Amino acid sequence: MATIVRISIFCLSLLLAAGCSPQRAQFNGVELTGADWGRDFSLLDPDGKTRNLADFRGKYVLLFFGYTQCPDVCPTTLARAVEARRKLGSSADSVQVIFITVDPERDTPALLRDYTKAFDPSFLGLYGDAAQTAAAAKEFKVFFEKAPSGSSYTVNHTALTYVIDPRGRLRLMLQHALGADELAADLRTLMKESP
Repeated sequence: MATIVRISIFCLSLLLAAGCSPQRAQFNGVELTGADWGRDFSLLDPDGKTRNLADFRGKYVLLFFGYTQCPDVCPTTLARAVEARRKLGSSADSVQVIFITVDPERDTPALLRDYTKAFDPSFLGLYGDAAQTAAAAKEFKVFFEKAPSGSSYTVNHTALTYVIDPRGRLRLMLQHALGADELAADLRTLMKESP
């Protein structure tokens, strides 16, 4: 009987301790904190300068893979980022949107610059050759492939946005279905964390 009482007290103390522990942040996106992937890339900006994640330390990075001729997912994702940044007010300056093309064959540096700047002057488009693009996509677990379409092609690709914190850590994966309100809320939650 004494053993049962001791076990009951031990279980009760575990439950009480769990109830007293700090609550983990709740996100609309999928939390990826501690992932051993999505750590870096090495690509070029429209000026031909090599860019890595370390270049954006101190910023919250919204990272998306797509292409400029995408008919729907890419423009709506970038438009959502514009709206989410607007909702953040002055905190928007701490958010950097990066668009990595999965169609470097057609997305020239000039086209990439014009496309991203059409959404927001602060947005940055990055590109690489076929091998660099494949390496970046693999690191972030992004699928993409050409799909014939008439005399040309489209590119099927993963439609996720990744959030990287100011320390360069992959934190969240946001589904395309989430809206600007949910994105802004997740960014605010991350911003409340101590550095």
